[in-house]
Amino acid sequence: MLCSEQKPMDEILSYLDGENKVFLVGCGGCAEGCETGGEAQVREMKQKLEEAGKKATGTTVIDTLCNEALVRMRLKPLNERIQAADSVLVMTCGIGTQVVAGVVNRVTHPGCNTISLGGGHAEWLESQYCLECGDCVLEYTGGICPIARCSKHLLNGPCGGSQRGNCEVHPDIPCGWQLIYDRLAALGRLDKLELVRPPKNWSVSLISGPPPRR
Repeated sequence: MLCSEQKPMDEILSYLDGENKVFLVGCGGCAEGCETGGEAQVREMKQKLEEAGKKATGTTVIDTLCNEALVRMRLKPLNERIQAADSVLVMTCGIGTQVVAGVVNRVTHPGCNTISLGGGHAEWLESQYCLECGDCVLEYTGGICPIARCSKHLLNGPCGGSQRGNCEVHPDIPCGWQLIYDRLAALGRLDKLELVRPPKNWSVSLISGPPPRR
């Protein structure tokens, strides 16, 4: 189980600045257990967004958002509503947010931060990436985590060793920042890379700096 907490509402609304329509996705697994992204929380978020002048084109809660095959199957019938939205707000851990971002052709906003339990949780597939940093940055990186996908956990772009889209650590490892650039380019949102962000707040994690790669 991965524990999560909802991001502050003003932060979520800042993600949606300039957008009028949003599709909401919740998780019936860990997020429901944490009361951050289950049925009740998705309904509550929909109401808050509507009070803020946003329109929800639809909502859904999928049993386990970390299951890519399940997410693809459950979202396919909802594609028309998803495409009618300016973006998708995902209320779950970083893994589920990244899975949804990889499935939908829309900007995907994280609605939660994943809280580190210091390894006190079940295991997940190697292809799923979340290091529970406690302050999710997926909003700015196209739904691809630079902490987990970059071998050096760089938050400010690729290192000088990145060559032809591959990591200098091993040629079989794709450069995390190349993946981020390609995703944002495909979404027409390279402007997100121009945003100046303050240093990451590692105090919200059980670790004091970038964690070792798993």
